[in-house]
Amino acid sequence: MPSFISVVCVGFAVLLQPAWTNTTEDIEVLALLPKNNSYLFSYSRVAPALDYAQRRLKADGGPYSGIHFRVHFENSDCANDALFALADRSCGQKPDLILGPVCEYAAASVVRLASHWNIPVISAGALATGFSNKNGEYSHLTRIAPSYLKMAETFSAMFQHFSWRSAVLLYEEDKEERNCFFTLEGVYHLMGDYNIKTYAIFTKEDRLDTEDILQNIHDTEVVIMCMAGDRIREIMLAAHRRGLTNGNSIFFNIELFNASSYGNGLWKRGDKHDNEARQAYAALNTVTLLRTLKPEFENFTMEVQKDMEKAGIHDCKDCGSINMFVEGFHDAMLLYAIALHEAMKSGFSKKDGAEITTCMWNRTFEGIAGQVSLDVNGDRNGDFSLMSMTNTEAGTYEVVANYFGMNGSFEVLPAFNIDRFTLTGRHKPHMEIPDKSCGLGVSALTGIIVGAVLGTAMLLAFYFFRKNYRITIERRSQSNECDTRKHRQLREDSIRSNFSTA
Repeated sequence: MPSFISVVCVGFAVLLQPAWTNTTEDIEVLALLPKNNSYLFSYSRVAPALDYAQRRLKADGGPYSGIHFRVHFENSDCANDALFALADRSCGQKPDLILGPVCEYAAASVVRLASHWNIPVISAGALATGFSNKNGEYSHLTRIAPSYLKMAETFSAMFQHFSWRSAVLLYEEDKEERNCFFTLEGVYHLMGDYNIKTYAIFTKEDRLDTEDILQNIHDTEVVIMCMAGDRIREIMLAAHRRGLTNGNSIFFNIELFNASSYGNGLWKRGDKHDNEARQAYAALNTVTLLRTLKPEFENFTMEVQKDMEKAGIHDCKDCGSINMFVEGFHDAMLLYAIALHEAMKSGFSKKDGAEITTCMWNRTFEGIAGQVSLDVNGDRNGDFSLMSMTNTEAGTYEVVANYFGMNGSFEVLPAFNIDRFTLTGRHKPHMEIPDKSCGLGVSALTGIIVGAVLGTAMLLAFYFFRKNYRITIERRSQSNECDTRKHRQLREDSIRSNFSTA
């Protein structure tokens, strides 16, 4: 009889095994994204990617096929709307997962509250350096896109590789979303051992003070820029006319989001300055995200575009293009599914936000465009490409080097030209000073003057030392004589005392 019961128990265990290997759960998702399509991470751009991720999970038939995401979108205008939407929706039922916000100021308040409520947050934004501290108020934040600090590692690697020591960070300051401020903040924060200075260009200024900008550029080796493409062009033209693009400085612009608003290196405007701009841009290099596209990515792109056409979205000309935000939020769905499945296998539920967050960190998985690696702090390791103009006649760019964040390696490609990254003309010989020293060179005259000053100082020091030493000796002699007399008197008194006792 006992053996029969054992067989029955084993049979039930075998039957129940699939229930443990396949996670079945309904997940309430709150996506905080702007409705305004001028944002690269608007609802219209991201929604088709989330739908594609859900279809992919279900079609795979794997352990995550039973996870059903109920996505609720709320407008996030990069201000307080996201926080209010989270508070309002949580009056009834708190979400199991929050996607977004992307903008730093909106994300800060949402992540603080979500961490307090034990709700995981995955964002393809919140890239500022301040979010790297996950020990307190940002404990539940996972960043599925490389942060600005990760991007800064690319510059740190290049500075070490090329032995550069100084840089000026030129950035556009709008005093609102402050995208370029946060972008270059990562470089400034990571490269504290170098001589780094900053220069802010305010958006509301009608005219660039290129003279002042060039004055700040003149004494630095590297110029790193983050601003609108038209302003980068204006600065490069001014630098070229001043002769600063002939190896005096190495110029970079940062373009992570595949948008012209961040200075994508295009020199052509169809005006009379195009030829001169092409020559100037031969000295400009661009740091951008490395793209390692899988065959599935092409299908992903087509499906996203089809969904947008079906939705009848006509006010967004470039919404069909896939940027890092669209990719990131797609991969966020996959990452959460993997972490939820792992947490539930360990006996936790979808309400154990801290445990699910931990399961997302320090993990590598296959995303829609390639491998996705997150570090132990829940931040995605970034791979970045360095682009340079390789055909100066046509003015075309190509990737010349790559930086791989997971192992910190900087690798140059066959198209790399060392001359474009070598500083020349910076250490010019000093002008000869006219000889007005009666036949003596400047160095000889300086040596005589310094020798005379030192000799005088040594004589004065010896005089005062000798005088002080003589006074000290005389004082010590007087003191010794006094002490001797006292000692002799004390000894005689002691002898007399002893004799009296005897």
